[in-house]
Amino acid sequence: MRYRLAIAVLLVMAVAAAFWPLGGYAFVDYDDPGYVYENLHVQAGLSWSGVAWAFTATHQANWHPLTWLSHMLDCQLFGLWAGGHHLVNVALHAANSVLIFLVLRRMTARQWPSAVVAALFALHPLHVESVAWVAERKDVLSTFLGLLALLSYAWYAARPSVGRYLPVFVLLALGLMAKPMLVTLPFVMLLLDWWPLGRLTAVQSDGCVPRLASRFLRVVLEKAPLFVLAAASSMVTFIAQERGGAVVSTDFCTPSLRAVNVLVAYAVYLGKAMWPTHLAVFYPYLVQRPLWQPVAAGVLLAAITAGVILAARRRPYLAVGWFWYLGTLVPVIGLVQVGKQAMADRYTYAPLVGLFLAAVWGLADVLAGWRHRLRVLAPLAAAVLAACMMLTVRQVRFWSDTEALFRHAIDVVPASAIAHCNLGTALMAQGRLDEAVFHLREAVRILPGYSMAHDSLGVALTEQGQWDEAMRCFRTAIRLEPERALPRSNLAGALLHLGRPAEAIQHLREAVRLDPDLPDAHYNLAVASVAEGRPQEAIAHAREALRLKPGWAAPYSTWGVALMAEGRLEEAAAQFRTALGLKPDFAEALDNLGGCVLRQGRPDEAAAHFREAIRAQPRFVRAYANLGGALHQAGRYEDAVAPLQEALRLDPDLAAAHVNLAAVLVALGRTRQAEAHAREALRREPGLAPAHYNLGAALAGEGRLDEAAGHLREAVRLQPDYAEALGHLGVCLARQGNTREAAGHLAEALRRKPDMAPAMDHLARIRAADPDAALRNGAEAVALAERACALTGRRDPECLDTLAAAYAEAGRFADAAAAAREASAMAAAQGRRDLAARINARRRQFEAGRPLRQGPEPPPAPPPPPGNGP
Repeated sequence: MRYRLAIAVLLVMAVAAAFWPLGGYAFVDYDDPGYVYENLHVQAGLSWSGVAWAFTATHQANWHPLTWLSHMLDCQLFGLWAGGHHLVNVALHAANSVLIFLVLRRMTARQWPSAVVAALFALHPLHVESVAWVAERKDVLSTFLGLLALLSYAWYAARPSVGRYLPVFVLLALGLMAKPMLVTLPFVMLLLDWWPLGRLTAVQSDGCVPRLASRFLRVVLEKAPLFVLAAASSMVTFIAQERGGAVVSTDFCTPSLRAVNVLVAYAVYLGKAMWPTHLAVFYPYLVQRPLWQPVAAGVLLAAITAGVILAARRRPYLAVGWFWYLGTLVPVIGLVQVGKQAMADRYTYAPLVGLFLAAVWGLADVLAGWRHRLRVLAPLAAAVLAACMMLTVRQVRFWSDTEALFRHAIDVVPASAIAHCNLGTALMAQGRLDEAVFHLREAVRILPGYSMAHDSLGVALTEQGQWDEAMRCFRTAIRLEPERALPRSNLAGALLHLGRPAEAIQHLREAVRLDPDLPDAHYNLAVASVAEGRPQEAIAHAREALRLKPGWAAPYSTWGVALMAEGRLEEAAAQFRTALGLKPDFAEALDNLGGCVLRQGRPDEAAAHFREAIRAQPRFVRAYANLGGALHQAGRYEDAVAPLQEALRLDPDLAAAHVNLAAVLVALGRTRQAEAHAREALRREPGLAPAHYNLGAALAGEGRLDEAAGHLREAVRLQPDYAEALGHLGVCLARQGNTREAAGHLAEALRRKPDMAPAMDHLARIRAADPDAALRNGAEAVALAERACALTGRRDPECLDTLAAAYAEAGRFADAAAAAREASAMAAAQGRRDLAARINARRRQFEAGRPLRQGPEPPPAPPPPPGNGP
């Protein structure tokens, strides 16, 4: 008993030493997302609804409810701390190692060979994949339950009864609900009945064949319930995998090709068991192999099989171990091809026990009569285990993250399309786009029919701005796999970027039909709905995307854009800040937040957000354009020029940058250049209201009032609530002498934007000094002019001049003269001597008790706004 406990402790310590680094490793982006960190049901932890889902779902093309429940328990305990999930796998592997020792020790009564088999199982490098990969929880969990079933079976076999049979049945049922690979366990029990349990050989002493046949029939029939369990599990698994698209058609893998791969796989697994190097997470299926490979593999397998059968009477453990190996691999050897892998290290997790058993018992048996056997066997076992330990520790390191895993896979199999694709995706997530595109192109070159590689390459190309080629990739991915929803969603995202929302929505609706739980499709539908002017639909889809993928920053940003479209700026800013809380360097959200606070009248704060967006994404064209717009709105016209020019250098076709630069140049008085940029914006987007507005402002600055009025009217037609365009049109018309119509446009501008000081000043001048008495109104003029002066901090001499005229119209000549003196002093201080002289002339008129009677002078037009905005 003492030795058994010591051996168990040593096994656990060996497993801990070899696999402990996994506690600091991340999830890998290969099945782990679907099994854990992108699976909402799993993330929610244990609940009755989660249990119901686990028993009814065929997610990941499998039915294994107990595995789902174990992942849910991990999330309940550790959340999304990957280390916790990894360490549970390590603990299960340690438990399995101890169970193998206990099972063999109970069945054979031989302690040290059982310990060596268990140690080989614990430390063999082929088992790293099953332990280090969180998504392979099903391997270690099902084996744990299968070994408990074997331990219970040994107890049952010692004295058969229904009470002792029941735990075997229950544990096998649970194991099959963890992974259906245990369908071969009843056959393993039959092997163990022969050796070491001796339930068949016990009747051979008298050579009575009928009694042997009767005993064999009895042990087979007693397993009938177990065979029924295995058959039911096989049917459910086949249905789940076929529905999930995991079963590969004969078009890809013909029966003859499968037969060849079966022979080669058995031989390769045998070779890797003896010499476990060049291990990879994925071995691609080869459609062409040299003839010698299947022939040599077949000869090898036939020779070993014949040898163990011939030796079966004297050395039954050889046949038991060999047929354990052959039989337990049957569900995954490729007779029914699932997936595109030729073989997988994880498939050997339980089958290798048979090889270890045959090898250890065979060597011990061969040397049984040699008196120095312990001096040889002990160091040999220690050396083999030490070598396994070193190779396992090395193999564990490759599972540190997705990049390391697939770089090693490419080192082992350079022509692995799936390895190149997954490495490319990992590099893309790190922003290393050139490297990502290289590996994704390699994946497409190696396997042109690989839909996922085309799709991922398309995504990488969109990040590089290569939209046409990206869309070709998405369309190819859709053609190769029409039932996959993600390429359709990605194609729609590209169409949205190119300004084709209606076409994008068609693809997105089809994507949602194919996969209602695809968060990307709902997110893109939110973006498309914003573009189509349906903010409430956008909000609904953003919420659905977040329900399906909590913690995703992008839908919060789109939700904020939809709220901005409804004028709910405070709520919008809150959504942008939520997005940035999840992803602080999210350039899109920084840019949108800048646009939001800009609309709230805080241009300096907006400029800071735009600069942060540029820092996060140095080639973010729109952020440069919006930074120029914010600086323009802050009155920093010279500073605004550089970011706008950079935006146009990065994207000469960006109409918004031309619009904003035109606005800045108007404010700087460089009207010819402003005109050129406004016309360029209209050439690219003819229906762009701000471009018409800025062109009108530029033409007005050049004195071409008729042309200016035409473009300003067009801006108002395109955007009836465009307050700045209404105000500037009013100024333009007033300069043409059409003060009646001008007053109407100025009043409408102020109705839409009450704090627009330039429009207020111009309307006040009409109400104070227009020759048409019907347009004059002293009280209204005073109210408007006082408000305009307050808004400008009484630092604008034109506004103070208008206030003087308004006071005079209201009969307050003393106030009018005082306001005129203030205006004249302000103009002189600003170096505007001509204006100061004109104001002084009017002051003398007011001092004489005469109001002003003239059309409005054309003080500088209101500075154009910052174009389209974000």
